[in-house]
Amino acid sequence: MTAYALAHLRPQPPLHEDVFVYMERIQETLDPFGGRFLVHGTTPEVKEGPVEGTYVLIGFPDMEQARAWYASDAYQAILPMRADHIAGTAVLLDGVPADYDAAATGKALRAAQGS
Repeated sequence: MTAYALAHLRPQPPLHEDVFVYMERIQETLDPFGGRFLVHGTTPEVKEGPVEGTYVLIGFPDMEQARAWYASDAYQAILPMRADHIAGTAVLLDGVPADYDAAATGKALRAAQGS
């Protein structure tokens, strides 16, 4: 099942030189794990709630590959180049299967809650 790395970043211009080096090198850290950018640096069209900053979404074949990429020596070597200069939050997320049914999930959660 597809997994994702999602980052909500709040850069403060001007960007530090390290951030440019990070951007130039990140793809080479993703390639061995099947990672590819789905969203990169996008400013969202906000529909609900306050949002500040930009987003990055990277897809992986599965959670094992996402975890392995994040923990890899290659990514850990460049991570401080971004993290030391751009505030943000990064998470790994499991995707849902192709046959996912939100209504069934809602019913199961309702039953589990005893409603």
